[in-house]
Amino acid sequence: MKTIAGKTVVLTGASGGIGVFMARTLAKEQATIVGVSRSKESLEKICSELEMIGNTCISIPFDISNLEELPVLVQQIHELVSPIDILINNAAIGKFQPFQNYTLEDIQSILKTNLLAPMELSRLILPSLINRNSGHIVNIASTSGKMGEPYNSIYSASKAGMIMWSNAIRQELAGTNVGVSVVCPGYVSAGMSLDFGLRPPSLAHVSRPIDVANAVIKAIKKNQGEVMLDGVLTRLLFSNLQLFPNFRDSIDRWIGLTNLNRTCLENQMRDENSTQN
Repeated sequence: MKTIAGKTVVLTGASGGIGVFMARTLAKEQATIVGVSRSKESLEKICSELEMIGNTCISIPFDISNLEELPVLVQQIHELVSPIDILINNAAIGKFQPFQNYTLEDIQSILKTNLLAPMELSRLILPSLINRNSGHIVNIASTSGKMGEPYNSIYSASKAGMIMWSNAIRQELAGTNVGVSVVCPGYVSAGMSLDFGLRPPSLAHVSRPIDVANAVIKAIKKNQGEVMLDGVLTRLLFSNLQLFPNFRDSIDRWIGLTNLNRTCLENQMRDENSTQN
């Protein structure tokens, strides 16, 4: 079993959502945390919280969608604390929209943040892990990447790409001590859909953010390849519905997923209009 104590962990998206719970859980494991996030104020807040209880947390405000600047970020991390032992690609964005209404900017922004940035960060950090024959990469995907969600197609595509890419590089690294885990939460009580105050679809399992954080720690320690946080019934559905896509589409409508995401879209548009006005 791998140990996390004393390791340097780079955590993207550290200032909000499940990222905050991951940072706290990593602190309990006595890791040195390098938090990366666009929000300087929120990032400094969580780092101050952890430092007050005796943990080391370094905050680096940075927008990881600036792909060309990621080598600068990695160099900055190496200058502050080295070596990097664990990378957790957690930062993600999404936008509910009928596919034809996405702009090219929307598509590029989501794919850069959710997929291309994790790939590039991993590409930059991985040689050091391989040279030391030690380390771990955790990619936070989603069950949306297992079965695409209506009105959330680009987010779903980004998470599907993350799952397939994680599976591929894990096979490339077989026989080394460098692990790759992909963690797929379903609905999380601090997630995008539930932030609108909506009920999840019937049959859906809702995880707490701390459940996701604990799953990440377990995945690292036990070198788990893929972790799904949905309930047993949902996992059985996922494993079988891939074989029957037409039936799968009917299930989406039956459990209310399509209506839920349509309502999320409507609420998002309402919020955007009220902000503009």
